[in-house]
Amino acid sequence: MHADIHLQLHALTAEELRREAAGARRHTTTQAPAAPLRVQLGWKLVELGLRMVTPTDRPVTLAA
Repeated sequence: MHADIHLQLHALTAEELRREAAGARRHTTTQAPAAPLRVQLGWKLVELGLRMVTPTDRPVTLAA
């Protein structure tokens, strides 16, 4: 393969990847942040941990 053709193919591939990356960046900025799900999961894990370490004769009370 000639060096010019090889260089052109790399340039085309790089341009395609740049366009894909720009499209992905635009797509991710329109999505809702995932923080609420992360917070809910965190609180569920805290609740599970409290249930595991608390004796069964005392109920677990959470402030949140």
